[in-house]
Amino acid sequence: MIILKEIIYKVAIEAVHGSTDIAIDKMDFDSRNIGANDVFVAIRGAISDGHDYIEKAIWQGAIAIVCDAFPETITKGITYIQVKDTNKAMAYMAANYFENPSKGLKLVGITGTNGKTTVASLLYQLFKKAGFKVGLLSTVKILVDDKEYKATHTTPDSITINHYLSEMVDQGVEYCFMEVSSHGIHQKRTEGLYFEGGVFTNLSHDHLDYHPTFAEYRDVKKSFFDNLPKTAFALSNIDDKNGQVMLQNTSAKKLTYALKSYADYKAQILENQLSGLLLKINGNEVWVKLIGTFNAYNLLAIYGTAVQLGLESLEVLRLLSDLESVSGRFQFIVSNSNITAIVDYAHTPDALENVLKTINDIRTKNEQLITVVGCGGNRDKAKRPIMAGIAAELSDKVILTSDNPRNEDPEVIINEMEQGVAPQNYKKSLSITDRKQAIKTACQLAQPNDIILIAGKGHETYQEIQGIRHDFDDMKIVKEILEQLNK
Repeated sequence: MIILKEIIYKVAIEAVHGSTDIAIDKMDFDSRNIGANDVFVAIRGAISDGHDYIEKAIWQGAIAIVCDAFPETITKGITYIQVKDTNKAMAYMAANYFENPSKGLKLVGITGTNGKTTVASLLYQLFKKAGFKVGLLSTVKILVDDKEYKATHTTPDSITINHYLSEMVDQGVEYCFMEVSSHGIHQKRTEGLYFEGGVFTNLSHDHLDYHPTFAEYRDVKKSFFDNLPKTAFALSNIDDKNGQVMLQNTSAKKLTYALKSYADYKAQILENQLSGLLLKINGNEVWVKLIGTFNAYNLLAIYGTAVQLGLESLEVLRLLSDLESVSGRFQFIVSNSNITAIVDYAHTPDALENVLKTINDIRTKNEQLITVVGCGGNRDKAKRPIMAGIAAELSDKVILTSDNPRNEDPEVIINEMEQGVAPQNYKKSLSITDRKQAIKTACQLAQPNDIILIAGKGHETYQEIQGIRHDFDDMKIVKEILEQLNK
């Protein structure tokens, strides 16, 4: 147990009713998890308002409530703490509750539209290969050195973040690499954390179902860098038009990386093949197993981060050459009939265009490029026609299909995608609602040496339909279908 007044340090308190000199067991923002002697933090979410569950939390045993407005009925013997922002309050309380674990390791946050998972995951991989104990908080998974946990959000809630950081410190982890999403920043999940550095990858059209404008989306990302301490570093991709914006108001050490501009960390692509990339980074050549211009940027961000964290530059190059691609990020197989199937998480217009251009740069044009792509339901609708248009323009054939339709009608989503297909590309476009059938059709259309791109889901092993998750793994399915067709 811990005394309540000890965990509200740095919390902007507006009013208190009751005593803060009480012993509490744990804290939570989900009333269903509240038990005897707990603190309930009432969060106003997009779907539900935690303030509506205050009485339930008390009934279940809560002895303290953190809220942004006192309820009409005050229960005797319960401590109420009124704060301006319950998300921010919870972040500081969580950090204090777990004894500020981010101070006990070197924490680096990676933000941007695309590349967060790849950069964070490969930094984990690189530092593990360098012999360190390392942590990872990513979309794909959470790793406490070698111990793996399932990830549910790109950036978990602040209690979960501090819980895992605390476990990392207990296990002697020295470095942790963390994806930082715009949702996570906006909802104050990273408040109260001590960052050693921040990395900006790029910014393009995404999450405009959550952020009302692109400008707000950009400014939320920027606020992460604005809040970095002067002891940290801020490493930004200045080939992106928003790269310098991220650095404008930060107190951290400003560093840049680029392929096209003058920067602290500069790379040049010498060779780009399906087997890998030959790069020249700050004057030294290195062969890596990843491919594509987008991965050249990712690897450059990794190189700069590793050097800033104290690794020797030539040793970093050696480690870069040994890195393996991340699950669902340009993951490919070649069938017995020499059909190449690529699975990639590309779920934004920019990411899809990058992957398709990479494939087109590498291939001979004597083969077909067949793209299978869908868009998620209950998400940014504006990108649907854009993504379909890009896929149709840059592929020889495109099959529009379901992604995670969630609570939307998948056929409505596909109809909205179809609006983006230019008239000259109608004949090479198909619409097949069932994703498995879409993948099977692509495999049946493919001839030896052809390339199939299955985009949008990447590492995900489920399809969400009407609130229910069904087992669905793009890579597993395309492997099975190609094997069956080869028999």
